[in-house]
Amino acid sequence: MAPSAMSRWTTSLSEAQPVPYWLDDPGRPRPEPALTGAETCDLLVVGGGYSGLWTALNAKERDPQRDVVLLEGREVGWAASGRNGGFCAASLTHGLPNGLTRWPDEIGKLQELGARNLDEIEKAVARHDLDCEFERTGEIDVATETYQAWELRDWYEELREKGLADGIDFLDADAVREQVASPTFEAGLWDRRGVAMLNPAKLVWGLKRACLRLGVRVYENTPALELKSYGAGMAVRTPYGTVRARKVALGTNIFPNLVKRVRAYTVPVYDYALMTEPLSEEQLAAVGWKNRQGLGDSANQFHYFRLSADNRILWGGYDAVYPYGGRVRAEYDDRPETYAKLAGHFFTCFPQLEGVRFTHAWGGAIDTCSRFSAFFGTAHQGKVAYAAGYTGLGVGATRFGADVMLDLLAGERTERTSLAMVRKKPLPFPPEPFAWTGIALTKWSLARADAHGGRRNLWLRTMDKFGLGFDS
Repeated sequence: MAPSAMSRWTTSLSEAQPVPYWLDDPGRPRPEPALTGAETCDLLVVGGGYSGLWTALNAKERDPQRDVVLLEGREVGWAASGRNGGFCAASLTHGLPNGLTRWPDEIGKLQELGARNLDEIEKAVARHDLDCEFERTGEIDVATETYQAWELRDWYEELREKGLADGIDFLDADAVREQVASPTFEAGLWDRRGVAMLNPAKLVWGLKRACLRLGVRVYENTPALELKSYGAGMAVRTPYGTVRARKVALGTNIFPNLVKRVRAYTVPVYDYALMTEPLSEEQLAAVGWKNRQGLGDSANQFHYFRLSADNRILWGGYDAVYPYGGRVRAEYDDRPETYAKLAGHFFTCFPQLEGVRFTHAWGGAIDTCSRFSAFFGTAHQGKVAYAAGYTGLGVGATRFGADVMLDLLAGERTERTSLAMVRKKPLPFPPEPFAWTGIALTKWSLARADAHGGRRNLWLRTMDKFGLGFDS
């Protein structure tokens, strides 16, 4: 990168606030008081992100008489649920290619359940008046290299042969640039119905309001410190009190699971994003984007980008940073070297927007697992259920995961709990220094593949053979 270009692009970051755009909102609700003293309930939900909130809400909708308590260690949505790109996908398997590779015999059912889950989210948005800027625009997977365009066309033909291409259109270079004008776009696959755009923080806050209206008792700034059996149920200790519950659902994702054996299945991946100032009418016209789809490119080190309700562009991805030891720390949320890199990539994609400024730049931890999609389980003789490992596609899939946890706690065999995806777990990550070494080698290999026409080296081919990987 030439010094003059670097200076020009980093100038766009000079006024960017190092805070998540979505959470920087004057309408942000006040937190509920912390738990003090002792509580009892039928169901205790630990975690106030999407996973926990959907679990509490769905539990009350299944049985309005069920007594439900939700604990959040800080404020609801402060972590991944309030920091993501706002892509609410139907996919339960971190994309169709991953699902088809891992569960080919169940892919039809997984696709059906995912589509139904996204429909149910849309209905819940209307039913509970979740003012979260929900737009069912779909998403375009774009090719920015010729080999990627060939791969997208081949993939589209494979989907057609397998009967999985319903609602998906292949776009050549002219067609994709007619949708969104970038000189870097070579082709695209438009999934017209399988993805919605939304404001992730407003979804969290709306879910919290809905839970409170239905009688869920929500306690914020109340970390769950310890989980243990207590008579016929479970007890959770907090800094100023305890909760005794018949059943417990754990939606803590990347934060240390209260069931210690689960911790080896996830590692934190730090992801980063920028948000521009609102585009003018002239700037919007220069990029087109009339159908407001979400976009993501086809590289291993990929970008995701979309328009907000006030016509800003969110631009994120590319760097996926794993800290040695898998620690989750606030200082990792801010990474200027990644912001500079992302700004350069943004103006390469949209040179017609030179002069646009970024107002926000932020990062956060994603819980990834070795198969890239959520896993589930129970502990303490079925009195505790957990879901984790969504690997960056949890905005939609967490609602499905909530229903899985509720099914497991009820001891019910359903079409969800019968899935191999639910019954089997991914391989755990090895201890350090092997985890860091393996992840670093994988990241180097993925970058090398992007630079060499997508050709995967022996390390990646071996990882593919054993169904292992690293993603965000």
